[in-house]
Amino acid sequence: MYNHDMVTAEARRQLDEAGFVLLPHFMSPDLLQELRSELDRVIAAEGENAGHEFKKEPDTIRLANMVDKGEVFRRIIGMPEILEYVAAVIPGTFKVGSMNGRAPNPQSDWIQPLHCDAGALADERGNSVCNVIWILDDFTAENGATRIVPGSHHFRKYPQDVLPDPYAPHPDEVLLIAPAGSVAVVNTHAWHGGTANRTAGPRRCLHAFYVRSDKPQQQFQRELLSDSTKAALSPELRRLLAIDDDENERITLADPGRSGFLK
Repeated sequence: MYNHDMVTAEARRQLDEAGFVLLPHFMSPDLLQELRSELDRVIAAEGENAGHEFKKEPDTIRLANMVDKGEVFRRIIGMPEILEYVAAVIPGTFKVGSMNGRAPNPQSDWIQPLHCDAGALADERGNSVCNVIWILDDFTAENGATRIVPGSHHFRKYPQDVLPDPYAPHPDEVLLIAPAGSVAVVNTHAWHGGTANRTAGPRRCLHAFYVRSDKPQQQFQRELLSDSTKAALSPELRRLLAIDDDENERITLADPGRSGFLK
């Protein structure tokens, strides 16, 4: 299904060893501007209600269900180049688990604890989660760049079970420093978390989260998407979002923690 030759051997090595790879300046200037404008439009429209479909977070603008909120968001989740990278992380078939927006408030001290997305550890089949971060403002050491502990996807342990304080800096953590328009592909079994935005400017990004087909979606797309959005989806996007997959519904509804990302 996927042309694995599109992902370089070096990128595969980084994904396997470190758990992430950066794709600098992946977005065209026009796409970057469109994503910024559309994200800002949704932020303004939702106000204090932002993120109500999923969760809220201290000192942070969070948006959820982004697939339903603009054509450009649907466009990027199905980009063939991106899906090739996701396929390099997740074996076999996978689906979109959620698409969220996140922007830590300026001049804030809030940081996320180190965590594994969806409370997921790699299992006997290998990896089951991958997060693609669409970087809409420069990620810097001062404005809340994501931190990650390289190689921790191999630990198969939750950070909260082995660390005295998952909020504290980890001696091995690195920051995903990258210019606006870049994309980070992250194996989010790896311990990671957002840091504080201590600048006066925005630090906006989108998180396109993919899960292995036998795992529950983080946000149940069939339930959340409007009829008009579903009608506009291509066959490939319907498959990627598991809209017509009854087994996906059974998997999702059977998972009591489907609405959380920290377990």
